[in-house]
Amino acid sequence: MQRYFVEPHLFSEQEVRITGDDVHHIVNVMRAKSGEEIIVSDGAGRSARARLESLSAKEVVAAVTEFLEEKRELPIHITIGQGLPKGEKMEWILQKGTEMGAFAFFPFSSERTIVKLDAKKEAKKLERWRKIVKEAAEQSHRSVLPELLAPVSFRQILEASTRYTRAVIAYEKEGTQTLHQVFPALSPGDSLLVLIGPEGGFTPEEVSAAEAAGIASVALGPRILRTETACQYVLAAASFQFE
Repeated sequence: MQRYFVEPHLFSEQEVRITGDDVHHIVNVMRAKSGEEIIVSDGAGRSARARLESLSAKEVVAAVTEFLEEKRELPIHITIGQGLPKGEKMEWILQKGTEMGAFAFFPFSSERTIVKLDAKKEAKKLERWRKIVKEAAEQSHRSVLPELLAPVSFRQILEASTRYTRAVIAYEKEGTQTLHQVFPALSPGDSLLVLIGPEGGFTPEEVSAAEAAGIASVALGPRILRTETACQYVLAAASFQFE
C-alpha cells in the first residue's frame, strides 16, 4: 500500500488533503481511483489508513478509516552531522540513512571539505535532498520524516551541539572509546549528534576543538570507513543496540 507524507495542518481526525507532487503520483502514476486505500503520515509519528474520496489535478481528499500504531522509529533520535562529500555521495547518505532510521541530517563544511555551495546552489541542493529523504521515508514506511537542516560551518555545528543530549565526533585515530560505550548512557527520547567528516576526515585541530566543546571522539570499529559508509555503520549499530 502506498504511503504519503502530508503537512500536519492538512491531516485531521476525519480526513486528509494531499497537495503538491504527490497528487500527480496518485492520479497519473498510480492511476488511483475513489475507494482505494493509502497510508498517510504527518511526518511527526502519526499515521493512518485512508480511503480515497475525491481526486483532481490539484488535490486529493481521503477519509481517515483507521489510525495505525506503528513502531518503526529508533528510540533515540540520531542526527547525522555530515561533512559535505563530493559528487552524489550526499544523496546516497540521505537515502540510506533515512532507510536506516536517522532522525535528522545536519550537513557542514570543515577544513577538508572540497564541495563549496553558494546560495543559489544550496537552495537547489536542499530541495533535491529533501525530496530524496521524503521518498526514502515513504519507501521504508517511516512514520517520522527526517529533518534536513541547512548546511553550516564546522564552528556553527560545534555551537549547535549543545542542543543534543550527547554529541560525538567520529575519529579514526581514537583508540579507546567506541559507540558501544556511548549508547548505554542514552535513554529512549534522548538525542545524539554524530559528526562524520568528509573525504579525508577531520584535522587534529578540529577534533581538539570538538573535544573542547564537550564532544567526545569515538572510533567506528577497527577499520577505516568511507564517509558515505560511516553513517550507515552508526545507524546499524544503534539498531542492534536499541532494537
